[in-house]
Amino acid sequence: MRQPDIEIYLRDASQDAVTEWLNQAVGSCSAWQAKGKTFKCRAGDIPVTWLPKAVGKWHSLLLESDATPWEDDVACARDAYQAIGVEIRCAPGGWQEEETVEDADRWISVSERGEAEILWRTD
Repeated sequence: MRQPDIEIYLRDASQDAVTEWLNQAVGSCSAWQAKGKTFKCRAGDIPVTWLPKAVGKWHSLLLESDATPWEDDVACARDAYQAIGVEIRCAPGGWQEEETVEDADRWISVSERGEAEILWRTD
């Protein structure tokens, strides 16, 4: 089932590299607009939010639509890794309010080491 939005975390990725990837994968990006600590743009018709250093060295990228080229966060993470070449982390599936703390710490890492489920405590 297609997720309602896509969120991935990129380690040390430049905003320019992300913009170039979005241009290719989703559609032409508008200029980034600063909104406090976040940046917003549109990639094609999709609203995008970029939060630099959301978790340490990890930047958050949120595509606020179910009309992305990817079925879920993991498919997007794989594509982003192939295009940008930095480690990408994402939730293994859609997030549910009733998840346990342990489930919330389960993430998928996509990197030069391959794809693996990891524990990542983000708090």
